[in-house]
Amino acid sequence: MALSSMTGFSRAEGATGAALWAWEIKSVNSKGLDVKLKLPPGLDAAEPAVRQKISAAVARGSVFASLSVKRETATTEVRINEAVLAQVAEAARLVAERIDARAPAIDGLLAIKGVIDVVEAEESEEEKARLVADILAGLDVALARLLDMRRSEGAALGTVLTERLDEIAALKREAEDNPCRRPEAIRARIADQIAALLEPGRNFDPDRLHQEALMVASKADIREELDRLDAHVAAARKLMGEGGAVGRKLDFLAQEFNRETNTLCSKANDVTLTATGLALKAVVEQFREQVQNLE
Repeated sequence: MALSSMTGFSRAEGATGAALWAWEIKSVNSKGLDVKLKLPPGLDAAEPAVRQKISAAVARGSVFASLSVKRETATTEVRINEAVLAQVAEAARLVAERIDARAPAIDGLLAIKGVIDVVEAEESEEEKARLVADILAGLDVALARLLDMRRSEGAALGTVLTERLDEIAALKREAEDNPCRRPEAIRARIADQIAALLEPGRNFDPDRLHQEALMVASKADIREELDRLDAHVAAARKLMGEGGAVGRKLDFLAQEFNRETNTLCSKANDVTLTATGLALKAVVEQFREQVQNLE
């Protein structure tokens, strides 16, 4: 599987009968999956199916899906309100009995408010079902386009992350080959510490001498940190090779990279090793920032 970014945008549109519909979907970074929908009135029943499709396609990210539906020509019907017409006719008859008046014309009766209603024709159940089916099919198209864009950005992120891992591996080798880690350098540092403790006028403390020697030796030993960095680089490369929704796992590894780098810096007994450690911290931070964009 390919790596995917959490950011993307897509659009899909179509027509069903006189209805024109369009999907717009955008996604941004998020700790988990957060789906927000905007559906037009009358299509609320489709919401569960829409959410199910999005959840099946996207593992992580804040996803906002908006559907618009517009009808090209509104089909209307003219309906006569028989009850109101009967009441108006009866009222006209009663008035005619009381006064000498001409009987109302048809156009006059129809012009009375409430006698005629002009309403939009209701869709049949079959038409509604066909519209929903087409809209859901359009959602599939929009989701496929969104995933294509997320995978495209994920591939670019993968290239950047691979470069950062290569830099981490190179800096790890630089730290491993640092002259301050050689036995003769460690012996010289211990000798300097002993000489300082044995200076004339200072009380010689055998326990202090032993403690200083152990401290210098332990600080020079960064083998464990280097081995862990090697293991983390290998694990990160494996996850990236597998692809899929590995953003959280890589984020955890980025924290482990940072932990080992901090320990290496704290153990550094030479300015050159400290410089390597600081460069390593900078690259690890760049790696972590890019990982935040992965699904």
